[in-house]
Amino acid sequence: MPKLINRIASTLSPSDHPYLNGAWTPNFDEYDADDMEIIGEIPTDIDGVYVRNTENPVHDSIGHYHPFDGDAMLHAIRIKEGRAEYKNRFIRTKGFEDEAEAGKALWIGFMGNPKDSTRKGWGAHGHVKDSSSTDVLVHDGEILSTFWQCGEGYRLDPESLDTLGVQDWVPKDGVSAHPKADARTGDLLFFNYSTKAPYMHYGVVDADSKLKHYIPVELPGPRLPHDMAFSENYSVLNDFPLFWSKEFLDQGLYFPMYDPTMKSRFGIVPRYGKPEDVQWFEADPTYVLHFTNCYEEGDEVVLDGYFQDDPFPAPLETMPDKYKFFASNLDMHSLKTHLHRWRFNLKTGETREERLCDAEFVEFGTINPSYLTEKNRYVYSAESEKDWFLFRGLVKHDLETKTVQKYAFGDQRFGSEAPFIPRKNAKSEDDGYLISFITDMKLNRSECVILDARDISKGPVCQIILPHRICSGTHAVWADAHEFTK
Repeated sequence: MPKLINRIASTLSPSDHPYLNGAWTPNFDEYDADDMEIIGEIPTDIDGVYVRNTENPVHDSIGHYHPFDGDAMLHAIRIKEGRAEYKNRFIRTKGFEDEAEAGKALWIGFMGNPKDSTRKGWGAHGHVKDSSSTDVLVHDGEILSTFWQCGEGYRLDPESLDTLGVQDWVPKDGVSAHPKADARTGDLLFFNYSTKAPYMHYGVVDADSKLKHYIPVELPGPRLPHDMAFSENYSVLNDFPLFWSKEFLDQGLYFPMYDPTMKSRFGIVPRYGKPEDVQWFEADPTYVLHFTNCYEEGDEVVLDGYFQDDPFPAPLETMPDKYKFFASNLDMHSLKTHLHRWRFNLKTGETREERLCDAEFVEFGTINPSYLTEKNRYVYSAESEKDWFLFRGLVKHDLETKTVQKYAFGDQRFGSEAPFIPRKNAKSEDDGYLISFITDMKLNRSECVILDARDISKGPVCQIILPHRICSGTHAVWADAHEFTK
């Protein structure tokens, strides 16, 4: 039977907000469960943990709520020898604890005026709370959770999900979401950004969580980078023409704007390079939330990611007026996201780019982690529900044949980012599994599904029924046991 570990006191009021209802309904109960219903059989050649981060607000927001404002809750399933154990926990950030003591929200959200916050700090930009609710990875045997607007980086135990505190290597400007762990070297590569010159920094942390490299990266002004990439010898940073408006910043407001007349810029720097070593490349204007892989080929650095045809789309007509603006900026159909490739020639300074697949409205991609920094054939993307920040299925892209294979979660079933689990003694790049949490609104339940990555169209090889219906979330990670057991 599942064991209720804790019930968090919430002051959240009933709301018609589209991201506080349905599959986005927040959870306040923390569970442990090790005797769950299993449909099919859990593969016995899996040994590790799947962890997903979630925006899960506990208190009514000050002003308009944006789904990126929620408190962080981790959902994790530990799989070993054909058995599964599930647990979920809030990340006990400093902001979470302060608001728990106050019994209400203390910080304005992404869409609000910073002057309305009753508390400052716990975030690199001051006006927002560092909820650590965006990304999650495993490094140096621990979970690292991060926040998209640059926070402190929180450490958690991969098996208990206990919050262990903040990372002591994080600089004063914080760490953005999407630092990258290089399994070959143990390095953790990261960046941050702020509203003050030089506007960006880049750094490297070693396998023992010691900061060993940190440099300024000069930009023309404040920017809003969200992801980075790395190859064997280089790191790739970016400067896209979607960033905070200076006019609004001068008024103390953090409001993004898009300028389609400006080029995108990519900064390529040797892993331990100096500021003067950054080589900038221009490309077509866009905004990229996430990259999938990066590798070197001759004189070129090759980068794959999700190009947005319309990074600043018109408001959605299907949403109530008070939610129209931010809803369109979460909808992949509005953004028209698709897989894209950039080639940067380090000798000539030339950029070449191309569309990789015609399948639209995909994002949040994963690959076989064994192929990071090497040329990969397959990418596994999440397919979007129209008008909603919800994932309705998975798409397997074959970059050689330019074909796709799909698995639809089903009517009113919404999934999570699906990491790849390499099979032991794998015979091919796609010889492994995909794993995801799915929330089923018809059956009012959630489950963990495992699919054979060689043929995702066949559907799950097993479904593990969770003890409660969980809230939709963003990023997830799979870590093999050797990455967190010492």
